Amino acid sequence: MAKRPSPTSPPRLIDVAQAAGVSLATASRAMNGGAGVSAEVAAHVQAIATQVGYVPNSHARALAGGQASMVGLIVHDVGDPYFGEIARGVLRETDSRGYLALISQTERDPRAELARIRALRAHRVTSIVLAGSGYVEAGTETDIAAELRSFTAAGGRVAVIGRHHLPVDAVLPDNAAGGATLMRHLLDLGHRRLGVLGGPANLTTVEDRLAGLRAAFGAAGLDWGAVPVVHGDFTREGGAAATARLVRAHPGLTAVVALNDPMAVGALSWLLNHGRRVPDEISVAGFDDVPVARDVYPALTTVRLPMVGMGKQALELVLRPPASRPRRRRTRHELVVRASTAPPPPLT
Repeated sequence: MAKRPSPTSPPRLIDVAQAAGVSLATASRAMNGGAGVSAEVAAHVQAIATQVGYVPNSHARALAGGQASMVGLIVHDVGDPYFGEIARGVLRETDSRGYLALISQTERDPRAELARIRALRAHRVTSIVLAGSGYVEAGTETDIAAELRSFTAAGGRVAVIGRHHLPVDAVLPDNAAGGATLMRHLLDLGHRRLGVLGGPANLTTVEDRLAGLRAAFGAAGLDWGAVPVVHGDFTREGGAAATARLVRAHPGLTAVVALNDPMAVGALSWLLNHGRRVPDEISVAGFDDVPVARDVYPALTTVRLPMVGMGKQALELVLRPPASRPRRRRTRHELVVRASTAPPPPLT
């Protein structure tokens, strides 16, 4: 049995080499899959490493060998299931390729995004996925764009998920078309008195989804100016608070459209807690099709985006060699009709 080093200091590669009876160079090649080491010797060294509790320092190896072993993932909110699904796609891909992912959140603050990018650069991360909406005002992202230009000029790779004003590869969710599809569904059911829970007004995701709703409403010959839009946080609590403001100001609405599913779940909760029957009196629809959408009661009608696939696509982009100009990958969407939408009640 190999002897473990002192518990006061973690095992080092030289400890593994000495315990295995090989040189430090041989131990290094055995642990890293390098050439010049037989399968038997590699298996022996790796078994000794396990016995002594040695854990390879992947960060030190990346610095020494120039290998990109860690990917940075920046999301708006780790508690939002939309980003949880995207992270799942990224992590599946990093696991399959032998990479590690370092995840941080910004809470939709562009200053925090800039700080997270700089922190990842300081940790020698060479690939970054920035998941989450860009900002409507291009100037909001000026400093971020400059930082990313510096990062990519130094050999770093970046991809974003969402519409941004950034000179990098992007995976673009089908937001506008999804909004149009959702509006047509409600119009086909007969709804004309609708309200919208809009999410933060400074996000391009909100702008694009609203544009899709507006285009379909206008194409039906209806006046979008008559549709009330209330903005709030992209959370369950934000949806409940926005629904309270919306319904109290417009009690005759027959449908509420939320621009993400957590807001829609908050709307459902508020309406049911205030004695409104969904969908008999008022329909509720969401966007994204996060896992909870099928589990709430009534189950939520929503637009499905391939969130796990979006994460996978973004990671694939950052691990490819750079192109002469930023690449764009556009997703599809799917309307998922469940029990939360129905024709409006007859006028009395």
